[in-house]
Amino acid sequence: MSRKKIDLVLENVTVEAIAAEGNALTHVDGMVLFVGSAVPGDVVNVRVTKKKKNFMEGYITKIVEPSPDRLKPFCKHFGLCGGCKWQALPYPMQLKAKEQQVIDQLVRIGHLDIPEISPIIPSEKTTLYRNKLEFTFSSKRWIYPWEDPDTLSPDERIGLGFHVGKFFDKVLDIEECHLQREPSNAIRNFIREYAIDNGLEFYDLRENKGFVRNMFIRTTDTGNVMLIMCFAYEDKERREAMLDAISEAFPEITSLHYVINTKLNDSISDQTCILYKGNDAIYEKMEGLSFRIGPKSFYQTNSGQAYRLYSAARKLARLTGNETVYDLYTGTGTIAQFVSSMASNVIGIEYVPEAIEDAVD
Repeated sequence: MSRKKIDLVLENVTVEAIAAEGNALTHVDGMVLFVGSAVPGDVVNVRVTKKKKNFMEGYITKIVEPSPDRLKPFCKHFGLCGGCKWQALPYPMQLKAKEQQVIDQLVRIGHLDIPEISPIIPSEKTTLYRNKLEFTFSSKRWIYPWEDPDTLSPDERIGLGFHVGKFFDKVLDIEECHLQREPSNAIRNFIREYAIDNGLEFYDLRENKGFVRNMFIRTTDTGNVMLIMCFAYEDKERREAMLDAISEAFPEITSLHYVINTKLNDSISDQTCILYKGNDAIYEKMEGLSFRIGPKSFYQTNSGQAYRLYSAARKLARLTGNETVYDLYTGTGTIAQFVSSMASNVIGIEYVPEAIEDAVD
């Protein structure tokens, strides 16, 4: 049964407020309209993509008059990439919106009486702050509206990057990402070109076939770099040739792993990560402590904010040195170790064996 396509464009709509998940909202004829990538104060034309009884969803087709608060996005991929949805919004407004979302969840939805909420502790960095990124190979990348699919060669149809918002099988080819420090972009771009030049099949997310599937890059403030390459099946000759080429091009990679993932999903939590070259883990330092991070270990993706988070939690706990502290889902034991000097006993609980090993080490 085919779904009827909505043919509705709303003109000169004034955006009223920020909503959840990177959206903004306004009201049209008594209905709530959610619009992606909009800023309060924008006057926009919106194409409606979903219309329900009480709300509509759509996207901007034209900014008639930009909000005085609107910023020029610094990333060329903004608007299509599934991340960084608030680049056009000043950071203080982002924080205020997130604070309001927390209040709404507790008060409006949870019906709780809460005390005054302390302001969010902001991040010192709004770019290059992530220590982990995952990129997906796709044999059928997202085609831009101005591109003619019929004129694209097979090599021009493939991509390595992030998923387009709301599409599991659509991958936007990323040339430059502003989330992670170098050599992240250089590694990804080299791998894309190597795979193309050597005829390695990019993964088809619908048909579940292909050779190169996805990859993870992890970095630390101590200068360590980890790369995890995921292949859909074993081909020793081509796999080793690729890993050797990467290792030679980027000697700064201190930990190089690979995974043979034959499942239908990209998760590696239940897969075996095999060390190919270098150290089996990378290390991050925080307040004199050294944390071991393996290929499947959880570690907060913003190292600077992790330190602020743990410091705030430790302060609020008001430990006297006589307590037993339980750190649930402890991962690599970051919080457990962070508070250990101020408690009598600390117990970390975790279900991922590799993370427990990292915490112990």
